[in-house]
Amino acid sequence: MIEVTNITKRYGDKVAVRDLTFTVRPGVVTGFLGPNGSGKSTTMRLVLGLDAPSSGRALVNGKLYRDHPAPLHEVGALLEARSVHTGRSAYNHLVTLAQTHGIRRSRVDELIDMVGLRDVAKKRAGQFSLGMGQRLGIASALLGDPRTVMLDEPVNGLDPEGIQWIRNLLKRLASEGRTVFVSSHLMSEMALTAEHLIVIGRGELIADLGVAEFLRKASKKVVRVRSPQATTLSDLLASPDVTVESIEPSLVEISGLTSQQIGEVAAAKGIVLHELSPQQASLEEAFMELTRDSVEFQATPPPASIARQEALA
Repeated sequence: MIEVTNITKRYGDKVAVRDLTFTVRPGVVTGFLGPNGSGKSTTMRLVLGLDAPSSGRALVNGKLYRDHPAPLHEVGALLEARSVHTGRSAYNHLVTLAQTHGIRRSRVDELIDMVGLRDVAKKRAGQFSLGMGQRLGIASALLGDPRTVMLDEPVNGLDPEGIQWIRNLLKRLASEGRTVFVSSHLMSEMALTAEHLIVIGRGELIADLGVAEFLRKASKKVVRVRSPQATTLSDLLASPDVTVESIEPSLVEISGLTSQQIGEVAAAKGIVLHELSPQQASLEEAFMELTRDSVEFQATPPPASIARQEALA
């Protein structure tokens, strides 16, 4: 379990994290989301004791990270996949870590196979691609068979097979009762992997809730209806509290009524329905809506003349 309590981190006049409080519980994959510059990496460094908080505290399994006698067995972390000795092979990098923490050498072989680096285990890490470096970093994080796993952007540089592999790995670790805390910019991947979300912006907590609730809160209550009698149905449903938007002749989107209410009216009047579906925002749409005011750098649309030139190019 990771417990962050009223933690604040200042770098001179800049406040990177402000009075942040949340708990990451075991047994589920918890996604850590936020725009660039929101304080995600700083928060993870504070949890690992790599930076000292200006105030507040962060505990892992009930203790400060530095107070664990064997921290690699408690917390496995990947913050920077390239932080390895570039002249060492993947195998020797893991062996060195294992020897300094009293971990059996056979565990190194297990991890090499688990992350799919067997064919390049004797290759120097400095020659690794970004994806291979990520796999080595994940192997390093899991070497001590930790109760808590914390990964910052673990899918960076991975191909589709690798992304699916890390997704299944994270779910399996959580199913074993471990605490799994992972950040990612890939919203589509978080939607498939995480069960709970912690979202921060400008160093402050924005949301701490399950993925389903997160999507429900962000979704507008709109029902998509496709029918050859869409106009007739729209007229029947018209009221001050109901909004009907025509998308095309046989397709409308209705706000103010549930799909059940619309279906009952259609059935009573003998109206044929080809589609009746409540619309839900994607995780990316929900994230963009929630963090709209917390983005540190916002791009502006190009001038119309440039847009026209790009369209003609």
